[in-house]
Amino acid sequence: VFRTITNDNGSEFARLAELEEGSSLRVYYARPYYSSDKGTNENHNGLFRRFIPKGKCIHDHSVEQIERVQQWANTLPRRILGYRTPEECFSEELSVCLTS
Repeated sequence: VFRTITNDNGSEFARLAELEEGSSLRVYYARPYYSSDKGTNENHNGLFRRFIPKGKCIHDHSVEQIERVQQWANTLPRRILGYRTPEECFSEELSVCLTS
C-alpha cells in the first residue's frame, strides 16, 4: 500500500532501509532539525499533542485513550487530502492495491 516513507532520524528508524531492499518502496530521509522536510508528519504530531503533551510517556495513557485519539485523528478531514480523512484515503488506496 505504501509507496514512500519519510522518516525521522530517531533510532526507531535504524533498520528502515531494509524495507527498501527488494521492494518498490522508497525511503526518504529527513535532514536533522529540518521540520519542513516532514511538514505533514509535524502537523500530525501537533494534533496528537492536544491529548498527549510533549515529554509525557505514552505508557501513562490507557489503550482505550490512545485508541480514541487514533480514531479521532484518522477521521479528521485534512486540507492536504482535499478535505478527505486519512481513513478514507487509506481505504481508497487499499482497494486499488487489492484490485490490481
